[in-house]
Amino acid sequence: MPVYALLLVWGALAVAAGAAGWVADSPVPPPAIAAGLIAAWLVAYRVSERMKGWVRAVPLSALIAIHLVRFVGAWFIALYRRGELPFEFAVPGGWGDILAAAGAAALLVGAIPARTRGRRGAVLAWNVLGVLDILYVLVTAAGLFVADPTQLTPLTRLPLSLLPTYFVPLVVLSHLRIFGWLRETRSRP
Repeated sequence: MPVYALLLVWGALAVAAGAAGWVADSPVPPPAIAAGLIAAWLVAYRVSERMKGWVRAVPLSALIAIHLVRFVGAWFIALYRRGELPFEFAVPGGWGDILAAAGAAALLVGAIPARTRGRRGAVLAWNVLGVLDILYVLVTAAGLFVADPTQLTPLTRLPLSLLPTYFVPLVVLSHLRIFGWLRETRSRP
């Protein structure tokens, strides 16, 4: 499927940017990098019927499975305990991500395929909580970066530089697509 090839290329570019130090040296803060990538993908989706078709062909299970990466929240908490990330970012965001990842795992085991109203309701509830968590993380990171950019230095180096350059945009975009999937399927029995 072409969308998977695009994701692979995007991921390779994100790794290269982190390895080359471009994220660390960028004048653009990590939260703005993530927001810009989200906006770029939304524009591409909006203007390209081909892109819409590719994205709509991604199964719900894959959209949810992306969120297993959010177990990285445990690492945020560990970095807070080592004094490398601030509490207001690492602990609430870390626990939120852990819960979102655990919820994704539970949905994959117990609610997919989401053919019933109850299962779709479970997907909706998880999706709302998950998007609220990731938005909290983005807003908190932006505020912390404005106050003191050095507070988020770990997010500018590999492997955590992959968060603003790849995984956070992917998580946000998957949440938006899940909302679209739920809207498209709400009239189904």
